[in-house]
Amino acid sequence: MSTITDIQNEIVAEFEILGDDRESTIFYIMELGGNLEPYPEDFRKEEYIIKGCQSTVWLLAEEKEGKIHFQADSNTDITKGLISLLIRVLNQRSPKEILEADLDFIPRIGMGNILGSQRSNGLVAMMNQMKRYALAFQTKQNT
Repeated sequence: MSTITDIQNEIVAEFEILGDDRESTIFYIMELGGNLEPYPEDFRKEEYIIKGCQSTVWLLAEEKEGKIHFQADSNTDITKGLISLLIRVLNQRSPKEILEADLDFIPRIGMGNILGSQRSNGLVAMMNQMKRYALAFQTKQNT
């Protein structure tokens, strides 16, 4: 399995191909959302919605064999693409790996220039929720 750093470098390389074409970049992000596995209908409940996102984002985290498996969905294509990027980097990682991850691909691909402040805040909320899940699973493992 590739490291978190390797996957982030792959993402940066993919976005470099798009250059400074904002429209193509946004279209690509929206396209990435289509790669998410189907989100289970039973978990489209309030308790799985990430607070702090302008769009509705559901995030499910399950621990399997010491690794966290994430599933997500959103009611908007661009937000779905953003969460798919985070899942691509953090899925099937140990809680420790997730908590220690420096998600530097976001500034490296110029995400701040692509997204408005509302979506940037939502992206931070998504990252924080994934790290909170990791902390909860790590705490559970250590008890």
